[in-house]
Formats: sequence, C-alpha cells, structure tokens
Amino acid sequence: MSWSPLQAQEQTQTQAQSQAPAPAALSGLARFDPDTSRVADTNGGVQVDLDLSQGVPYRAYTLDDPKRLVLDFREVDFSPLSATRLLQGNKVLAVRAGKIRPGWSRMVLDLNAPLVLRSVNMAIDRATGRAALSLWLEDTDAEEFAASAGVPDIAGWAPPKPGEGKPPVARDPHGPLRVMLDPGHGGIDPGAEADGAVEKELMLSFARQLKEVLVRGGDVEVMLTREDDHFVSLERRVAIAHERKADIFISLHADALSEGGARGATVYTLDPDASDAASRALAERHERDDLLSGVDLSQSDDVVADVLMDLARLESRPRSDLLARAIVLALREEQLPVNNHALRAAGFSVLKSPDIPSVLLELGFLSSESDRGNLLDEEWRNHMAVAVADAIRAWAIADEAAAELVRQ
Repeated sequence: MSWSPLQAQEQTQTQAQSQAPAPAALSGLARFDPDTSRVADTNGGVQVDLDLSQGVPYRAYTLDDPKRLVLDFREVDFSPLSATRLLQGNKVLAVRAGKIRPGWSRMVLDLNAPLVLRSVNMAIDRATGRAALSLWLEDTDAEEFAASAGVPDIAGWAPPKPGEGKPPVARDPHGPLRVMLDPGHGGIDPGAEADGAVEKELMLSFARQLKEVLVRGGDVEVMLTREDDHFVSLERRVAIAHERKADIFISLHADALSEGGARGATVYTLDPDASDAASRALAERHERDDLLSGVDLSQSDDVVADVLMDLARLESRPRSDLLARAIVLALREEQLPVNNHALRAAGFSVLKSPDIPSVLLELGFLSSESDRGNLLDEEWRNHMAVAVADAIRAWAIADEAAAELVRQ
C-alpha cells in the first residue's frame, strides 16, 4: 500500500482538513524537528510521528528485499536527524534521510519485520503552519507485505527519464576532450566518515578543483555527475556520461576500511571478479548504494545485450587500463602517496559502461590518519588535482596516437 498527498488528505483529522492548504499549494523547504519526532514500537506495529516546520507534498510506500519504508518529500531539511534519538524499539533497524536530487528529499526506514502501511495523516496547525505527519504500520506476514510493496505510480512524482529536457550532445571528433567526473555518494548517502571527514563532501570539493585545473589548461570540457549535495543512483551516473557523450569517466572516492592499515591512492578498472578480498568488499559496498536510496534498480541483461557489451569492451577495456596506469604514474612522479597495490580491478557498477573508458580513483582512505589529513588539506587536494589532470592529458595523447595507428 502507498500513500500520496491526496490520499493522505482524506485521512487527516477533521480540524486539520479545514486548515490545510491543498497539496498543490504546499511548497518551500520544510525543516525536520528531531525533538518532537519519534519512531516507536507499539502493540501490533510501529508508530511514526514526524514534526515539520511546514507542510510539503509527500508520498509514503514500502519496498521489499530488503524491507523498508520510504518517505519522499518536496523538500525537507533533515540535517538535524539523529537515528539514536528518533528510534524507540527494534522493529525499525535504522533510519537515514537527505536530498536525493534538487528539490527532493527522502527518508528511509529499514524494517526488521514485515509491516504494512495502514494509515497516513498530515495535520497542519493553522496558527503556526507547522505540520505533523503520522504513519501507522501494522504487523503482518511476508506474503501481505510483498503484495503491498512497490513504488506508487503517481503523476508528478516520477524522476525525469534519462535525457528528458536535455537534447543529446553530439560528439565532435575534432572538439575538446569531454571528461565526466563522478564525485562519489551524495545526499542521503554520505559515503565513508571518519573524525568529521565525510567522503561525499570531500569528493565534491576535489571534483570542483580538478575541473578548474582541467578547464584552465584548455581544450577540455569537464562535466560532473552531481554539482551539489544530492543523491545520484549508480545507474544514473553512467547514464549521464552517455547523455553528455563523455570521452572518459572518472569516479572519485575516498573509502574507509575497518581492518588493516591501507593508505595511498588506488585506481580501479572493471573486472567481474574482484582482484582481491579488499576489492570485493569495496565493490559490494558500492553496489548497495542504490538500496540506501530506497529504490531497487537491479535488472538483468539478455544474451544479445551481453554479447554487444562484451564486443564494445574489447575496445574500451585496454583504454581504461591505459588511463589507470597513466594516473598511477603521474601520482608517483609527483611523489603523492600511492598504495602498494595501486592498480586493482573490481565489479563497480559505475565502471560498467561498455563504450566509455572508465576508472574509479580512490584518492586515499579516510581510515588512515595521514590520508585523512591530506584529503582535508585544500592545498594537497590541488596538488593531487594537477597530477590527475596531467595524467588525463597524457592519456589523451597516447590514446589518439593508438587510434591513429589503428586507422593506418
């Protein structure tokens, strides 16, 4: 079962109905109040009470595998959210929230048991304009939960389709090199965190620095998969690169490992089988990012599609390998910290574009004190940006030379 603003309005208390504007009139940024909000176990289910500074359009629905409640808003500032203070009980395992794209916010509650959404009420106080969103989830069995789960088809809520509103950019073989930079994570997904350092913030800062260095050098067009702090699914990041006709794709990360003293930069290229245990662990973590957003984007390719992509990768894979080697070489020449096993392979989704040379660059590990200090240092990040930019230009020269040999 799912609920939209229109459905919820019918469930709202009588007094609140006369005070609340029509859903279409709700607008602006609402702020979440952690002091008067709660998610609590009750006899027979879970009660969710969220207090907002004002009413906004919203929808609520459940998804299976894993079981979770998803609340979408236009738009709520969830920065004061504290899961420790909000959760009261054990039927909800975890909660996270944030921006998923400009103008949209999402809260996801991971459920520890099958719960069906029975009622949703939004009451708006006439005097203050504050809104109280209440949801009741009732204990149920797995069969009923699975039958009621799913993303609702509500007009105006679907995300834009790939390319919608943007004409495709034609590739000019004689034009500038088109570089797509992909700052990892964002919005609801912060990535790795350690001692106040947050991966999503550092990668966006570094992407902007690298873009500036590349553009300043001339004859390079640089695009970012996200320009601010909002969530972009793994599938969408690759789609953006195709829409913008990118010549290369570089995903930027700074992960953390719970074990070991790994430090220094590493560069990944695509390999269906991870090159070592650490690579597999990192790949599995990144693969779960779509589930963190509350939307399951898994899909299976048919045999024909697999064959076509394999053929395309016969050309793109060696070009990706060349780009990875160029980056590692440039970092070593600039005496920047490089991991002992700097060249690795993993099955990251963002590397799966069959026709665009793609690498994932881990600038360092936030779990390493020295790496973390470097990543927090703007001057060090600029030094790294210059080295990576040099590597990209060196790759472009070598790639063009190889293409010329093929043409001859």
